[in-house]
Amino acid sequence: MLDSLRRIVQEVNSAPNLDAALDVIVGRVCEVMGTEVCTVYLHDPVTDRYVFMATEGLNKEQAGKVSLSRDEGLVAQVAKREEPLNLEAAEQHPSFFLVPGIGEEAFSSFLGVPIIHRRRVLGVLVVQQKQRRRFDESEEAFMVTLSAQLAAVIAHAEATGVMFQVGVGGVRGTATFHGIAGAPGIAIGECLVVSQTADLSTVPSRSCADPDAEVRFFQQCLSHVREDIRGLAKVMAPQLRPEENALFDVYLSMLDDNALGQEVIVRIRDGEWAQGALSQVMMEHVRTFERFEDSYLRERAVDVKDLGRRLLTYLQEAAIDDREYPDQTVLVGEELTASMLAEVPEGRLVGLVSVRGSVNSHLSIMARALGIPTVVGAVDMPFTRLDHEKVIVDGFSGDVICNPAPELSQQYAALRDQERQFSADLEALGGDPCETTDGHRVTLMVNTGLISDVGHSLKQGAEGVGLYRTEIPFLMRDRFPSEEEQRRIYREQLEAFHPLPVTMRTLDIGGDKALPYFPIVEDNPFLGWRGIRVTLDHPEIYLAQVRAMMKSSEGLDNLRVMLPMISNTAELEEGLQLLYRAHNELLDEGFKPAVPLVGVMVEVPSAVYQARELARQVDFLSVGSNDLTQYLLAVDRNNPRVADLYHSYHPAVLHALKQVADAAHAEGKPVSICGELASDPGAALMLMAMGYDVLSMGVNSLSRSKYVIRQVSTAQARQLLDRVLELHSARHIQQVVDEALRDFGVSPMLRPAVVL
Repeated sequence: MLDSLRRIVQEVNSAPNLDAALDVIVGRVCEVMGTEVCTVYLHDPVTDRYVFMATEGLNKEQAGKVSLSRDEGLVAQVAKREEPLNLEAAEQHPSFFLVPGIGEEAFSSFLGVPIIHRRRVLGVLVVQQKQRRRFDESEEAFMVTLSAQLAAVIAHAEATGVMFQVGVGGVRGTATFHGIAGAPGIAIGECLVVSQTADLSTVPSRSCADPDAEVRFFQQCLSHVREDIRGLAKVMAPQLRPEENALFDVYLSMLDDNALGQEVIVRIRDGEWAQGALSQVMMEHVRTFERFEDSYLRERAVDVKDLGRRLLTYLQEAAIDDREYPDQTVLVGEELTASMLAEVPEGRLVGLVSVRGSVNSHLSIMARALGIPTVVGAVDMPFTRLDHEKVIVDGFSGDVICNPAPELSQQYAALRDQERQFSADLEALGGDPCETTDGHRVTLMVNTGLISDVGHSLKQGAEGVGLYRTEIPFLMRDRFPSEEEQRRIYREQLEAFHPLPVTMRTLDIGGDKALPYFPIVEDNPFLGWRGIRVTLDHPEIYLAQVRAMMKSSEGLDNLRVMLPMISNTAELEEGLQLLYRAHNELLDEGFKPAVPLVGVMVEVPSAVYQARELARQVDFLSVGSNDLTQYLLAVDRNNPRVADLYHSYHPAVLHALKQVADAAHAEGKPVSICGELASDPGAALMLMAMGYDVLSMGVNSLSRSKYVIRQVSTAQARQLLDRVLELHSARHIQQVVDEALRDFGVSPMLRPAVVL
């Protein structure tokens, strides 16, 4: 049945709409299982009923017209139990209910399985037969497996609002998609869907104003690709046999005006832009080839995809300069990048929505630094169909609302304006000290990697840099920067903040941070070659970097060096030895830098348990809460499927944070935190109560954390911490912290960016 399952799923994914997908399901299940009836019931969240949506073997005319309540019949039992119900004689079950009008009176055997997506029952898949029999284990397992595969397709339809459109007069209503709050704030604007270069599956559907001009444009790009193919054939001819080189002729024939090219042109003349038409045609052919039984034909899907990508590259390169950005642009894509953000004209970018990512992905961190409301991890959002839609981005709740009603837009506009005014009021705190009502001072520093952050950071009252990400200059080049290039970059940063301290983290690549010229490909990168492991294996990189750091600090003496991803004392000792060696080399060369303060980033569980020994050998500890949370909870912080398990308020995380602070202070060493947790106002109170000396965060969070700390006494913060450390649930902790903030008189505009 595995091959049958694969074919059904492929056909469903190729279906143009939900109705067609459901027809494929019921028809193919009857064929594969040899049953007389297959039916799909879907849950309508508006009416809270299970709607008879598609069938093979019953009365199709009743599809969409008949429904069951949550307490009616065997379908409701399957949904309520969230497990299969396999009956030899359905009519004898106490919950049996004969649905009128669909013609199921003659069918006795019943097998129903729930369709569940992300813990929600979306519907029920049912097979029935006249003959009394209990479906065997393999048939039941097949149905369970199929329903799990189909759940995402149905969730997609539910999210787009196309599942239940009967009686709406063809007018598409408001659709709400749920994601993860990536950066706080409210944005109201117009979607602009952007796609990765040459990625056929992410091209948005978009209308074109002049089909004739769009056809000419497509034909020009088609000619370029044909020339490329002919050129490749000529280059490869001496190396290939004639029958192998004939493959290029096949490519050219596929691109002929009477073949794929003509199919694309037909869609363009129907009003679709060239990129969208190409994507739709090519992906349909790819799916067709992938469904073939013959392995040779299945492999041709790769050829079709390659041709499509080549054509798309030309279309994208020619069109990118003509892209029009709305005045209030909400950038939407499967995976947004820094370069995509940089292409938006200044002053027009108001919000971000990414299908991939999490609250601590680099996009979210960048968005918080820039103050752009962001939602990530919206995995059920059909982003390719949202181009130029009016949209609300709620960076507090993680909701994306498309085509909002006017009154809803007005409510969100009022909330946005209120939030902006509150942020403006916080600007006045820039020069005020960060201290509690009873005079306890907390040092606030900034996380940065760009010189452009300096002015804003100082204006917000930053007392130094708690984390300077040195990998950013490495990422902006096509090779490793030289020692002198690094020295100039670091010197500029040190001078800009002088005499305030600047904490520079040595190169931290690997995991989700890859250099284009130094790729690291691993099956499990977060548990692989990253951070200090890379630079200790390449001392030439490490030595050049710490030499550049120390040379840049000469005469300023405000440098602090931090070593990332330390998991044992041996790594620390090796890193320190190399740093002292570099310092001695500089002295021999006539430079006179001071030995900088050196610290360790606590990011892995082993470092938590060895925190006191690590603190004994260095000048300070600094917790990287993003990775520490990820490793403690075994949750990939960039995976939206498990993003709801990534809880910074998890009791294990909070107890680990306190243990690190206690260990550092036991050795008389200061401790700081430079992860995103410090930007959460409620967390800032708890960290202060734990004894953290320095809180380092994105520049746009400085005034918020300062504001909340200035509203409370240390006694109040410690009472909150004591209460929280006795709790066993992240959500319960969040509720207690939110209640405490309200009791302290803290504005609701300080809702945390990290939503649990």
